[in-house]
Amino acid sequence: MKKTKLGSQGLEVPVIGLGCMGMSDFYGSSSENENLKVLDHAAEIGCSFWDTADMYGPFTNEALLSKALKGKRDKITLATKFGVSRGEDGSWKGIKGNKEYVKASCEASLKRLGTDHIDVYYQHRLDVDTPIEETVSAMADLVKEGKVRYLGLCEVDSETLTRANKVHPISVLQTEYSLWSREVENEVIPTLRELNIGFVAYSPLGRGFLSGAIRSRADLEPGDWRLENPRFSEEAIAKNVRLADLVAEMAKDLRVSPAQVALAWLLSRDLPLAAIPGTRKIHRLDENWAAQEVAIPVQSMESLNSLLQQGVVGDRY
Repeated sequence: MKKTKLGSQGLEVPVIGLGCMGMSDFYGSSSENENLKVLDHAAEIGCSFWDTADMYGPFTNEALLSKALKGKRDKITLATKFGVSRGEDGSWKGIKGNKEYVKASCEASLKRLGTDHIDVYYQHRLDVDTPIEETVSAMADLVKEGKVRYLGLCEVDSETLTRANKVHPISVLQTEYSLWSREVENEVIPTLRELNIGFVAYSPLGRGFLSGAIRSRADLEPGDWRLENPRFSEEAIAKNVRLADLVAEMAKDLRVSPAQVALAWLLSRDLPLAAIPGTRKIHRLDENWAAQEVAIPVQSMESLNSLLQQGVVGDRY
């Protein structure tokens, strides 16, 4: 098992973790029994970096993880998030980052998760109406109180990272990063290197597209939020499929899966990084986990980069 050190505060995690969002929200129906089996298996093989958020479900994903954590809390590096406010009925109530909200959200997450501490606590999205200094100061108080160990931010720019890091060391930034989402390479990743902040890549398989499983909108279940995503319009899929095809061809040559190629490419980046692909199936978890042993030849890497320069059709959101 390969591990990576994220940030300057001593956070060390497996290079491949588990994004748990899809077990409760956004990607169609799922089985709690099967999800718990996946989580148990993850703990068994050492895939011990679990990622959730209060808004997934909403709230039910943290409750799911609380069941899986019983008897194994000390083996798991647990990450959750606050900031995207939702009602019990799933309604959206905006982005919040004020001091009172931060602390109330943490208390609620601790209760749902059934634990006395959160290993990595992220601000899920930036509250433009609250200075980042106020938000991070409140998060830092949680560290002092022993309720949180490491701080993280999600989807923020370089300036925000720099300001936040002056208030309290930020251990990790979580942002989408994959073969078809490389926007962070221009400004954000250089800032991470400068400030010694680690990176956690969500949607490393391009929301499933890079696995080759999605060839048309018909492959998506009713209620799947990707049906509303610009990159999953019929036109975008038809044009982006060239990337999925190249990944599949490369995977065949290397005798691995397309998902493993996509993950191996990400893990080859020159920075402290962990990827958190999501899955609801044990065999997919094993497949993703094995990607840490896959090496992409230089010539194949050049072919990927050449195709990527042609661009991807459709915005991320």
